[in-house]
Amino acid sequence: MKIKEFLRTMAVGILPFVTLLLLSVQPLKAADYNVLDFGAKGDGLTLDTKAVQQAIDQCSAEGGGKVIIPSGKTVLVGTIYLKSYVMLYLENGAVLKGSPDIKDYTTDTHKNRYKFEPHMDRCLIFAQNALSFGIEGRGTIDGNGHPKYFNRKTGRPMLIRFLNCQDIHMRDVKLINPAAWTSAWINCDDILVDGIYIHSRVNHNGDGLDFDGCTNVRVSNSSFDTSDDSICLQASDTERGCRDVVITNCIFESKWAGIRIGLLSRGDFENVTVNNCTFKNIQDSGLKIQMNEGGKMSNMIFSNLIMKSVPRPIFLTFCQQRAYVDSPDTLYPMDKMGDMTFQNLSIDNRMLDKNSGIFITGITDNYIENIILKDIRMHVSGEGTKADADRKELNEYTPEVLKKWWPEFRLVGTLPASGVYLRHVKNVLVDNIQLFTEKQDARPPIVLDDVLNPAVHHFFLNGKPIEADQLKHQ
Repeated sequence: MKIKEFLRTMAVGILPFVTLLLLSVQPLKAADYNVLDFGAKGDGLTLDTKAVQQAIDQCSAEGGGKVIIPSGKTVLVGTIYLKSYVMLYLENGAVLKGSPDIKDYTTDTHKNRYKFEPHMDRCLIFAQNALSFGIEGRGTIDGNGHPKYFNRKTGRPMLIRFLNCQDIHMRDVKLINPAAWTSAWINCDDILVDGIYIHSRVNHNGDGLDFDGCTNVRVSNSSFDTSDDSICLQASDTERGCRDVVITNCIFESKWAGIRIGLLSRGDFENVTVNNCTFKNIQDSGLKIQMNEGGKMSNMIFSNLIMKSVPRPIFLTFCQQRAYVDSPDTLYPMDKMGDMTFQNLSIDNRMLDKNSGIFITGITDNYIENIILKDIRMHVSGEGTKADADRKELNEYTPEVLKKWWPEFRLVGTLPASGVYLRHVKNVLVDNIQLFTEKQDARPPIVLDDVLNPAVHHFFLNGKPIEADQLKHQ
C-alpha cells in the first residue's frame, strides 16, 4: 500500500511538469492582425490605407502572421507595401478595393519596364526585397480601375508589383478590375500561384500574371479573363533569365494572347512547360512566343492543350526590336530561339475567318531551330483563295517593317497556307497533323518557306493523307 501511495503521489506531483513540457514543444501559432483593430472602417468609403499598413508593419516586425481583411467588409486603400513573413489574408466575402484617386498611389514602387508606358508605373500593392509572404483567401482584390478614374493622362496603376522578392504564395483570391496589368513579378524567385481567378477587362493593357526575370515559378488551377496577355514570361535584365516555369490546369480567355513569352527578352528563357490547359475566345494568339532583344530561348514543351476560337494557336517570331524602357537605341544582335515541342493539341477555329493557323517565322539567316509539331487536330473555316495561295512576297519582321513596334500578325496578313506556315526554320518535325477545312480552301495545307531539314510525316487533310503537291516549298 505504501508503495502504491508513493507512486500515486509522484504521478500527481509530476503531472504539471509534464504538461508544461508538452506545451513548451508545441509550435507557436502565428499571430492574426485584423485591420479593424488598427482603425480600418471597412465601409468602402473611408480611406483605410494607414490602418492596413500599420497592421502589415506590426505583423512583420513581430515575426509574421496574417493580416486579415475580414469578411463582409470593403477596405478602401491606396498604395500599400507588403513585407517579409506577412500573409495578406482576405476572408470569404472580403474586398480590398483600390482608391479611385490617383493621388493615393505613391511613386516609389519601381516602374513599368516596357517602353512608351510610364503611365503604368504606379501600383496598388507593392513589395521589394521581401521574403516568405503572399496573398491568400477567398476574398477579392478590386483594383477599381475604371476609365472614368484612370487613363493615360492621369496614370493607370497596376494592381500588384513585386520586386526582388523570394518565396511568394498566392492562393484562391480573386483579382479583378485593375487599371492596367494585374501583376508584375520582377526578378523574383520561388513563386507559387494556385487556384486564383483574374478578371481584367475594365481598362486597357490588362495583363494577368507577368513574370519578368523570375525562376521556379508554378502556376496551377487558375482562370483568366483578360484584356491583354493572360500570362507573360519576360526577361528584361541581361543578367537574369526567366527559367524553370510550370503552368498547368489553367483556363485562358483573352482579348489578346493566352500565354506570351518574350518581347522583353534581353535575358534568357529556358525550362518552360505548359500542359493541361484550355484556351478560348482569344482574339490574337494562344501561344505567342517572341524573341527580339538578344537573349536565348530554349527547352520548352507545350502539351495537352485545347483551343477554341484562337486565330493563331501557335505564333512564333524571331527578330530584332527594342522593348525594354532603358535599352540603348541600337538593336541587340540575335542569338538563339528553338528547342520547342508542341504536342497533343486540339484546335477548333471553324467559327473564325481564313486568317487562323499555325505561324512560325524567323528572318533571313536567323532561323528558329529544332521544332516539333506532333499530334495536332485542327479545324479551320477555309475559304482561302488562289490569290492567297500564290502570295510569295510576305513581309519579313525587319526593323523597317516593325517601325519600332511589335511583330504582330497584321504586318504579314493572310498566309499562303490553310493550316501551317513555317518560314526561316531549321530542323523541324511535323508528325500526325489532322487538318479539317469547313469550306473549300485553295491554299495548300502546309507551306515550308526557307525551311532547312524538314521532316513531314502523317499529315492529313479532311481525313486523307496529303499528296506531294500539297506540301508546298517556297
